[in-house]
This record gives sequence, C-alpha cells and structure tokens, in this order.
Amino acid sequence: MGRQRTKPAPTPPTTTRGRRTRDGLILAGREVLEQQGWSAFSPEAVAQAAGVSYGTFYTYFESRDDLLHHVVRSVAGEMLASSLVSPDVVGDPYAKLMESNRLYLRAWDRASKVLRLVEQGAAADEALRQIVLEIREFYVSRATKGLRRLQDAGLANPDLDPRLTALALGSMVEQVAHARSSMEEPFDEDTVVDHLSRLWASAIGLQGAPDEGWAARARASAGTASD
Repeated sequence: MGRQRTKPAPTPPTTTRGRRTRDGLILAGREVLEQQGWSAFSPEAVAQAAGVSYGTFYTYFESRDDLLHHVVRSVAGEMLASSLVSPDVVGDPYAKLMESNRLYLRAWDRASKVLRLVEQGAAADEALRQIVLEIREFYVSRATKGLRRLQDAGLANPDLDPRLTALALGSMVEQVAHARSSMEEPFDEDTVVDHLSRLWASAIGLQGAPDEGWAARARASAGTASD
C-alpha cells in the first residue's frame, strides 16, 4: 500500500519567496528532464539542481509525478503563448499563415524534449494524456476558426470540413516539426515555413496564395512553347 503521508498535502505558496522557490523547482525539473532524461528525474536531483534541500521539495510537491505535471503545464503554457500571432500581422491571410507556422516551429523546438517524454508517458498517465489533448485542441480549434473565417469571406474552399481539415493539416505541421528537430532533417527554417505554408494554402484553396492557379499557368506556358 506504500507509506502513508505524515504531512499535510502541499498548497500553493502565498508569499513571493514561496512562489519563487516553487517556480525554481519547476524550472530545475525541466532542466533535469531536458539534459538528463526521465531516468534522472527525481526529487533529489531536482532539489539539488534548484539549490534547495530535499525536504523543501515536498513542501511544494506531492511526488515526482506531481512535479512532472507542473513542468509539463509550464512548458505547454509557454509553447501556446509563444506561438500566438501578433495582432500587428494584419491583412494578407497568407502572411498570417506563414507567421503562424514559423512561430509554431520555434515553439516546438523549445518544448520538444519535454513534449516527446510526455507523449511516451501519456499512454499510462491520464493526467499527461489530458495535457497532450489540451495542447492539440488549442491548435486545432484555432485553425478551425481561422479556416471558417476564410470560408465565410470566400477565400477558401467552402466544401472542406473546417475541423477535419485543421486536424489533418495541423498533424502535418506537427510531424514535420518533429522530424526536423528529432530526426535531424537538414531543412532550414525558412524552407520549412515556405513549404508548409504553401502546402496548407493549396490544400484549402486559399485565394491569393503564391501557388494559386499554377496548373493554369503551366498549361498556358506549355501551349506557348508548342506554338
């Protein structure tokens, strides 16, 4: 059954010093995960990395898993915030699409080490699974709303189901980000952003995108060459 807890369960800190110590443990936990991996992730290692005592760890967290969930939520929140397109990017839908893809790739690069560990553990940990689903839902919902706005404005194919399309194209971007950061694909950021954006735009029939009407132009060029 395991050893019963003899101290009250941790509660969120109410002082500046307490919040700073707790945040320092979360940051140290992330550093241990990214630099040493899951096998080294322990209360002792995290406390040492944060420069606090072993007992201090249990002042703020129930267990290693409790800290892990806080680390993952911190990483997820940072990723979502850093991938939001600035309101200053207005006007051209294709420019917004490119900026969104660029920010996502950069956010993924920063979070990828933790996210890969999370996805491995999500099958056995319902709390981690829910975090993964929340991250995916954020991006799918955002893309769904964006595509629906383009359809309503007559700028994208109205026959596409917005959510299914967002899920399919978002999965494409996610897998390319994974391949680029984890499988050492040699493509630079500008090339990846350019191709992902063109593929996305072509898939939804985005008006005004660079590849719009390429087939007609190719046919016209072939006709001119044969004259």
